[in-house]
Amino acid sequence: MKSKMIFGFHAVTSRIRHEASSVDEIYVDSARVDRRMQDLLSTAKAAGVRIILTDDQRLSNIVGTRRHQGVVAKASELSLARNLDELLDAIDGPPLLLVLDGITDPHNLGACLRVADGAGAHAVIAPKDRAVGLNATAAKVASGAAETVPYITVTNLARTLRELKERDIWLVGTTDEVEKNIYDVDFKTGSAIIMGSEGEGMRRLTRETCDVLVSVPMFGSVESLNVSVASGVCLYEARRQRLVKS
Repeated sequence: MKSKMIFGFHAVTSRIRHEASSVDEIYVDSARVDRRMQDLLSTAKAAGVRIILTDDQRLSNIVGTRRHQGVVAKASELSLARNLDELLDAIDGPPLLLVLDGITDPHNLGACLRVADGAGAHAVIAPKDRAVGLNATAAKVASGAAETVPYITVTNLARTLRELKERDIWLVGTTDEVEKNIYDVDFKTGSAIIMGSEGEGMRRLTRETCDVLVSVPMFGSVESLNVSVASGVCLYEARRQRLVKS
C-alpha cells in the first residue's frame, strides 16, 4: 500500500487515534520535551506505534518544510471513498457537499477540509487540473480532517456537476455579484455548495451549471471573505437548517 508523510501535532495525533494500524512509524524531534510532545508520545506508545528520535533538520529534510512542529509520521493512505458514485450511494439522507472550483493555495484547501469536517459535509470535490492537490501542507492545516473527509478529484467538473443534478442535488454557487444570499436558500435537500478560486471565482461553465447563485452578505467594510471562511459560513447555515425540527 502506498505511504505518505504526515506532519504536525493535529494531523499525526488524529491519524493515530483514528487508524493507528495505518501508521508505520513516527519521527520526533528529540529536543522537544514539552507537555504536548509527551502527550503525543504517550498516545503513540499506547497504540503500539514505533517512535524514532531524530532532530529538527532531518524532519525538515523529510517533509521539505520547517513547519512540522517536531513530529512527522510515515503512514499508509487511508481507503476513504474516492469515487463519487460510491460515496453518494452510501449516504443516508440528503447529501451535503463542498465543491472547490480551482483552489490553488494548500492552506486554503486544508482550512476548507477542516470546516467541512466540522459542519459534517460528506465530501469535498475538486477538479484535478488548475487546483492544488492534497499535499502535506494541506493535510497539516486540515488538522486531521484530511483523514476523515473524502477529498474527491474529478477530471471534468462541469460533467460531475451535471451528474449531481441527476441525483437531485441542488447546485448552489457562491458569488458576490448577486443580491440573493445564502439565507434565502433551502439547504434541507441534497446540496452542493460551490466555491470559486481565490482570485477569479467560479469558472464560466461552473457558474452556468449552477441551479442558483447566492452571496454571503457582508455588513462591514471588507468586500469578501477568505474562501475557507465563506465555506464555513455556508456549510454551517446548511447544517443549521437541517438541525431545525420541522
